[in-house]
Amino acid sequence: MSRRRIWAGLALPFAALLVLSGCSGDGNLSAEWNEASGKNYVEGDGSTLSLPPEQRTEPVVFSGETEGGEAYGSEDTRGSVTVVNFWYAGCAPCRAEAPDLNEAYDEFASQGVRFVGVNTRDQVEQARQFSERFQVEYPSLMDNAGGRAVQRAFAGQVPLNAVPTTLVLDTEGRVAHRVLGQLAGASQLRTLISETLAESGDTAGGSGDGSGDAAETPER
Repeated sequence: MSRRRIWAGLALPFAALLVLSGCSGDGNLSAEWNEASGKNYVEGDGSTLSLPPEQRTEPVVFSGETEGGEAYGSEDTRGSVTVVNFWYAGCAPCRAEAPDLNEAYDEFASQGVRFVGVNTRDQVEQARQFSERFQVEYPSLMDNAGGRAVQRAFAGQVPLNAVPTTLVLDTEGRVAHRVLGQLAGASQLRTLISETLAESGDTAGGSGDGSGDAAETPER
């Protein structure tokens, strides 16, 4: 049972499949990321995009440095169902949904599901203060300077400046589900994770070697 106080979220019905945004070439996407880097965030409507395996794009390859100074990326998460959450400390919906992410982490981390945040704006100290205040135990990649490599890697999967956005990646590293905006509640994320785990017939997202051991994450 989680030690944290869980904030109640209103249950919202899943939206019908949406078309992935950002279909321009890599060059244009890179320019858009740079141009958008100083703008305010765009709050999503909570809509959910769910893609069956045959409609998913190529695995997303990403890497960066966590708030704890550790290297971390897709090489560490491949073979496990992975939750990726884009956030920053000044984003009110990010603060509101933090307990829901924590609850899902408490439930699924022991089953091998990986969780990683992508901090789009803050300095390390701000990110650490947020993690301490909201008792976030999984790491976040600091992606707010020097090219925004993680955000570039997910360009076309995540609309520009849409924070928060939560993705569930399948064991191959492909986007299976996307929630654009604040999570409706822990139950919504629980459903998306469970559906992705069930695709391989496993009750736990192991490291791909059949061990089913809980995944290790770097220090924050």
